[in-house]
Amino acid sequence: MSVVVRGTGLSLDEVVRVARGGERVELDPAVRPRLRASRAVVEEALASGAAVYGVNTGFGKLKNRRVDAGDLGELQRNLLRSHAAGVGEPLPTDAVRAMGLLRAESLAVGVSGVREVVVDSLIGLLNERVHPVVPEQGSVGASGDLAPLAHYALVLIGEGEAEHRGEWVSGGEALRRAGLTPLTLAPKEGLGLINGTQQSTAILALALADAELLVEAAVGAAAMSLEAMLGSVAPLHERAMRARPHPGAAWVARRLRELTADSALIRSHADCDRIQDPYSLRCVPQVLGASLDGLAFAVGVAERELASATDNPLVFAQAGSEEPWHHRVLSSGNFHAQPVALAADVAAIALAALGSLAERRLYRLMDEAHTGLPAFLTRQPGLHSGLMLVQYTAAALVSENKTLAHPASVDSIPTSVGMEDHVSMAPWAARKCRGVLGNVRRIVAAEYLAAAQALDLRRPLAPGRGTAVLWEAVRRRVPVLEADRSPAPDLEALAAWIAEGGPRVALAAAGQAGERPWRETPPEERSR
Repeated sequence: MSVVVRGTGLSLDEVVRVARGGERVELDPAVRPRLRASRAVVEEALASGAAVYGVNTGFGKLKNRRVDAGDLGELQRNLLRSHAAGVGEPLPTDAVRAMGLLRAESLAVGVSGVREVVVDSLIGLLNERVHPVVPEQGSVGASGDLAPLAHYALVLIGEGEAEHRGEWVSGGEALRRAGLTPLTLAPKEGLGLINGTQQSTAILALALADAELLVEAAVGAAAMSLEAMLGSVAPLHERAMRARPHPGAAWVARRLRELTADSALIRSHADCDRIQDPYSLRCVPQVLGASLDGLAFAVGVAERELASATDNPLVFAQAGSEEPWHHRVLSSGNFHAQPVALAADVAAIALAALGSLAERRLYRLMDEAHTGLPAFLTRQPGLHSGLMLVQYTAAALVSENKTLAHPASVDSIPTSVGMEDHVSMAPWAARKCRGVLGNVRRIVAAEYLAAAQALDLRRPLAPGRGTAVLWEAVRRRVPVLEADRSPAPDLEALAAWIAEGGPRVALAAAGQAGERPWRETPPEERSR
């Protein structure tokens, strides 16, 4: 199989397949005429002798400085060299691969004025596993993710640094080993390679793909805790959901009903005198559902961004157009990453709330007064501390997320001597979102660890059809706690299981998969 670059958009699944699965990339032949037509407009503009931003002028505040015709190739090379000012740790390989794929897709829209060879070169890096070394920090998310994309693009011209099949080498050496030819930039092409939101969008897209698996895992953990604490399923009734018709809440309630179906634990207290459960049990659809709706919003933004041209200037070449070239070269602000920044902030907040609710259930599972189970879920409280410190760890991660969830998109700092006087901070928003997601994954792992232990202590009463599958999957990775041991390896094993989509796989194998929490736009419905 391969992922095809068409310039009409990519799905999150396609991004993951290339970024993490190493799937090959192809360029749709239909893209090539678009690229040639757009490039012809750039050549027409050059032939006119007029000043065209980024083609024969300087950049940013230097927009009014004309550059001699003989120096236009050097202008583009110098742009990449001067803008490769990133610092910090290198981006993970999956994010780097996603960046390259997204930049190829954006250029394939056919309004950037670059030649076919530029897109071919980006695809060549992906297919030959040449991964530019891209520092994480240095972009403010307006005028594009300039520094990260410049580090990426340097490798295309045989400069910079790259990782090739596990070894860190110079960009030129990586191309040589891969049998690739360094790209000679034509006017506009350096700018076309770096003017875009691809660092921010790549990190966000991968985080959202992971978030879908995390949401499914979190609902499963909540269902196990609901049963372990002898909670009521009455608040999950579909009539309650119809009375307040938020789609996320309806999905969460439906999945909880499905997972706990036929639960002997639920039946065991049908006539108990408990009037209402705490909010962390009773309001799971409302709280987790709101997070789901927020994530669905972010997915919608990401999908649109994955089908967008984020260059400047944009070069339009409608067939048969009689417009002069200067009406078809448009300066715009499509490079501004505010939509991505806001979506990443919403996703981070949604995930932080999900983790906060999971920790509250974990806290209650430790309390013998609430559960009627032994304190801290150990059979010999006092001699053993059980899972006491697991809740401490989750509490620490929840508090860390409160800081990470502070929105980046409300911040701005002027650059380029005030020419770029409002920026989005989208890369930081996306990186924070990724950090929150990692923390929440471990919080949910902690809830699985405790809920499975509580279900063991409830035996011989059996959990529901779906929760029994999840309990068995947890026990295949983590044994029951009979005496104190370090919980750290158990937490990491369950976090890895969640990251791999383990809950979804286990439920699917048992015929309990259910509907995915959000549906991406089918490729046939995506259009410009």
